[in-house]
Amino acid sequence: MLLTQASKAETNIYITIIIIIIRTFIFLSNKVMGFSGIWLNLYVVFGSLMVFERMVVMKAQPLVPAIFIFGDSVVDVGNNNDIYTIVKANFPPYGRDFTTHTPTGRFCNGKLATDFTAENLGFKSYPQAYLSKKAKGKNLLIGANFASAASGYYDGTAKLYSAISLPQQLEHYKDYISRIQEIATSNNNSNASAIISNGIYIVSAGSSDFIQNYYINPLLYRDQSPDEFSDLLILSYSSFIQNLYSLGARRIGVTTLPPLGCLPAAITVVGPHEGGCSEKLNNDAISFNNKLNTTSQDLKRNLIGLNLVVFDIYQPLYDLATRPSEFGFAEARRACCGTGLLETSILCNPKSVGTCNNATEYVFWDGFHPTEAANKILADNLLVSGISLIS
Repeated sequence: MLLTQASKAETNIYITIIIIIIRTFIFLSNKVMGFSGIWLNLYVVFGSLMVFERMVVMKAQPLVPAIFIFGDSVVDVGNNNDIYTIVKANFPPYGRDFTTHTPTGRFCNGKLATDFTAENLGFKSYPQAYLSKKAKGKNLLIGANFASAASGYYDGTAKLYSAISLPQQLEHYKDYISRIQEIATSNNNSNASAIISNGIYIVSAGSSDFIQNYYINPLLYRDQSPDEFSDLLILSYSSFIQNLYSLGARRIGVTTLPPLGCLPAAITVVGPHEGGCSEKLNNDAISFNNKLNTTSQDLKRNLIGLNLVVFDIYQPLYDLATRPSEFGFAEARRACCGTGLLETSILCNPKSVGTCNNATEYVFWDGFHPTEAANKILADNLLVSGISLIS
């Protein structure tokens, strides 16, 4: 009875979570020997379901008022379309499997993980790229996307590619705050302060700092070790979260680095090691992620009322990249676009030879970014780990 009265979005969340938990239970049951181990897993499953059931309420509204997104190409939905930079994705074959079957600026054949997240939360449309012409009026009531491909925690990364740095993204957010006050006032059902304080903030950065800067920049890798460089990034991350908090953000989700050594372009340049990925690059990502987790815990302790969740992107994408067949994929070493070895942005274009016909068989769309099919799996994982942000 509860599910039949719930909104479509909430029902989808419920079903998705049940599926994920059941899959986890089966996996753990195969790993944990003995009767007590299985009952422990059952306890976790049904305990989780009781929590999730409370979230399925009888209303047809999104579970949160708005979504705000900051970061790099993994979450950019078109801000780079409107700035002078070579790092763009507003041309075919990008976007060929999107809802409109046209390129939008997303570095993917279709939807990003954040697009699926918006759908899971009950939104009928996605937060607009803040620099786009559509980012106005009522469209801004559901939040906005400030991300810019080739940006990162290290300001020098964005400068290198003329992208929008995180501090600049924060300035755009300040502009948004001033605009939303007026927009909300003209909409009787909207409350600007609730949009800011109850909205979910997603931050996804750091990959470009390593892949598109540190590893190829002798001014950086000759001067400092990956560990020292990650320390700089973590300081920047901490500062960004504190600044976002000071502007009213209270529900923040930040993604870890992915397995950098499993990206097709990284494998091409650095070479594969154990499991077909570059162990060195993956170790750098793991080291950064450990620091990210520790720093995030410190921020939660020091900033009153902050709900900060670290989304683990590393493990689920590593699983997809190293065991693709278990998740219904046929290829994880090569990307779909072109040769699948290196192409991204302007190198992934209508004239790229070898682009696959069916991207659902591939984990990666281009040399650095997952396909829509992989993004759906990542988004489902985000949903479970981010429950506290919407409960």
